[in-house]
Amino acid sequence: MANTISIVIPARNEASSLRTLLPKIMALISDAEVIVVDDGSEDDTQSVCAEFPVRVISHPYAKGNGAAIKTGARAARGEVIVFLDADGQHQPEDIPAMLGKFEEGYDMVVGARQSGSHAGTHRALANDVFSRLASWMVMQNIEDLTSGFRVVRAAKFRQFLYLLPNGFSYPTTITMSFFRAGYSVAYVPIHTPRRVGKSHIKPLRDGVRFLLIIIKIGTLYSPQKLFLPISAGFFITGLGYYFYTYMSSGRFTNMSALLFLAAIFTFLIGIVSEQISALHYRDIEQTDHEER
Repeated sequence: MANTISIVIPARNEASSLRTLLPKIMALISDAEVIVVDDGSEDDTQSVCAEFPVRVISHPYAKGNGAAIKTGARAARGEVIVFLDADGQHQPEDIPAMLGKFEEGYDMVVGARQSGSHAGTHRALANDVFSRLASWMVMQNIEDLTSGFRVVRAAKFRQFLYLLPNGFSYPTTITMSFFRAGYSVAYVPIHTPRRVGKSHIKPLRDGVRFLLIIIKIGTLYSPQKLFLPISAGFFITGLGYYFYTYMSSGRFTNMSALLFLAAIFTFLIGIVSEQISALHYRDIEQTDHEER
């Protein structure tokens, strides 16, 4: 039996692009449940949606893209959820290819933006840096860390709702969470045109948030990836400083002792964090088993 599909579209002041986007989705996947989450829009988003057979869930005020995603995920009735933005950058024509890849047995399929698809060089460079850092932390190749165009298995996606931030970095969190939980993730190349309207993302502010989220998820699922290099850095620095002071004055200084102690404590914190991470993974396994 084919999986039932829900399409979730977070929207904030995207009336003009929704007027073009919604009929394309209806023509391509007529039997899917379409949910538009109106995140406190001040334009004609609701009246535009009323022209089409879609469910509209409205936030009384703007909560953020991640909050809209969580609202849509909770409300979706389908076993499979397709997330795409309402700003015109994500092309509905790519959905069949992504669903086809998903049917091969993956738990999540992400639309990976190819060269020339990003809004600017700085954003493409930032995405590449973040993707490389995240790939190192989860030991898997992440082609596009921040793409919001994805197909997910609804039950598995909801396991991580409590981790998702309310802002614009939910793709970062869910991607790393799926990889560290051992779920199957695939990528389908896509090209995205320039968005319709003004972006709500602030590169510097949200770039810092993306980095903090990568660190947060890393400490949650792979703590030693962070703590072990820091511990090694303290140890090597202490050893080097001890060698320097021994050769120059023939003594072991307090600074060297402090650096060695910092290395030990950081290593021990990493071990404890690793054990806590294992307990968290056990909870995910239990939930997964109950759903089967």
